[in-house]
Amino acid sequence: MLDVVETLRDLVRLPSVNPMGRPVSGPIYLESRVTDYLQRLFEKLDVPWERSTVEPERDNIVARLDGRTPPEKGGRVLLLEAHQDTVPIEGMTIDPFAAEVRGDRLYGRGACDIKGGMAAMLAAFSRLAEVRDELDATIVMGCTVGEEFGYTGARLLAKQWTEGGLRLMPRAPDAIIVAEPTLLNVVIAHKGLVRWRCRTQGRAAHSSQPQLGENAIFKMAPVLQSLEKYQKDVAPTRGEHPLLGRPTLSVGVIAGGISVNTLPDQCVIEIDRRMLPEENPEEAYRHVVEFVSQHTDGALHDPPFVTAPGLSNTHNEPLADRLVEVVRRLGNSCEKIGVHYGTDAAAYGPLGIPAVVFGPGDIAQAHTEDEWIALDQLRRAADILFEFSREF
Repeated sequence: MLDVVETLRDLVRLPSVNPMGRPVSGPIYLESRVTDYLQRLFEKLDVPWERSTVEPERDNIVARLDGRTPPEKGGRVLLLEAHQDTVPIEGMTIDPFAAEVRGDRLYGRGACDIKGGMAAMLAAFSRLAEVRDELDATIVMGCTVGEEFGYTGARLLAKQWTEGGLRLMPRAPDAIIVAEPTLLNVVIAHKGLVRWRCRTQGRAAHSSQPQLGENAIFKMAPVLQSLEKYQKDVAPTRGEHPLLGRPTLSVGVIAGGISVNTLPDQCVIEIDRRMLPEENPEEAYRHVVEFVSQHTDGALHDPPFVTAPGLSNTHNEPLADRLVEVVRRLGNSCEKIGVHYGTDAAAYGPLGIPAVVFGPGDIAQAHTEDEWIALDQLRRAADILFEFSREF
């Protein structure tokens, strides 16, 4: 049986930073080191595993424990899913890969999001391997890549269920638990998103003679004002969800110009539109673009570079109720909740598969300068996942 804390320390010490679309490279980037570790672990547990390449040095990996009736003969399948990548480490005030333990906390990049949840799932999976002859359902451990920027691994995994190409999972699972830091609550709904770049074009000139050029940053100003108006006055009218509230819009990046004494010939912003589960990403994108065009001139909108639907609670509440019962039975408080961030469940929910999000840790610690997870929660999560999977 795996020690959940030592497993987490192993995972944190293996950098798996997502480039987030940036042209960066180096030994800390991409997930291959973690995937190799997982492969060795599954071999040690004597379970079959399978890797699928999403991009170079970026492989999903799945491992399978058969129940009494394998899925090929009609048996049920539970997928425990966690992503391998982390966000970048810039600005961290601790050693991101030291996996230092202080008291009841383990520090490091990914400790909370989501290597803690992965370690809890792996610890539960190792215990299940010891009682594999007693399992009713087949339990699959799935570790995906690219969650932090586009859900690329989860999208491929879902595609493989519908189009073939995965030997160990010839069909979709009957239920999915996606690891994220939820404080041991069960997430049944979350928002989706669509992100894109908007540009204004200008004409370069020396700053001493601005009348000879056209300032692209000045041209972006009314665009930003219109987007601010959309966020305040329009987005809230696009629907409401009892667990998620209303849609939102924000601008998180702006770039333009090459020097202070040169008029910028281009300005670029990146827009983030958060959607309710029932919203369509293309419609949400188009609605914002049309609003901006009605209030400004000259803005050029790129096609979205990331889209992901939200997670709806339409199909997953019976699954959530069963998980909540196990969490409480083991002495923990637990509620069914909605969250505003996105997860890999966005790739699975639209297929009609019951999927919930669950794990140790607090999202408030995710992506922070001194990211950490409480070890007591880590151990509790491993016990919960073992009991739930064994009974599934």
